[in-house]
Amino acid sequence: MSKLIIITAPSGAGKTTIVQELLKNTDQLAFSISATTREMRPHETDGVDYYFISHKEFKKRVKNCDFAEWEEVYENQFYGTLKSEIERIWTLNKHIIFDIDVKGAKSIKKTYGDHAMAIFIAPPSLEVLIERLKNRKTEDKRSLKKRIKRAKKELKYKDKFDCVVINDDLKTAVKEAENLVQSFISKTNTTI
Repeated sequence: MSKLIIITAPSGAGKTTIVQELLKNTDQLAFSISATTREMRPHETDGVDYYFISHKEFKKRVKNCDFAEWEEVYENQFYGTLKSEIERIWTLNKHIIFDIDVKGAKSIKKTYGDHAMAIFIAPPSLEVLIERLKNRKTEDKRSLKKRIKRAKKELKYKDKFDCVVINDDLKTAVKEAENLVQSFISKTNTTI
């Protein structure tokens, strides 16, 4: 069975950047594309960054049990991992890497147990995280406030995962994550 690598963090901690570097540097991994109801950002592509679907479609898929995990991450913004996405990657004989929120990460870890490793990417401090969110300039004031409030809650989850990587220096954090992933996927015994 392929292994599952779960990368989770509050918004702005650098998880997406670290996942992109891991994918670039490790050909044994394939990215699990999440589904979402949020609006597509200008630099994003449907079917590459996310599967952008309507609220109606998302709710229909929830009702049909099409998701391995899903959640309303922000008010009226749903995210989830489609079971068909996991199966798609398994047919490629690759290990799956996820870039998902903390509750989704806990769900995947609970479902797949020792076949999954969950890495929490933490900022060096809440202040640094807030500054990163502001510097992204992808949010209006209301949305930024929501993300900061959620980030404060999510930071409390960091000790509930297999490993924590502090993203103070991106190169160092990527190297640490690479070492953790390589060690995990090279083990025949999947216990962390």
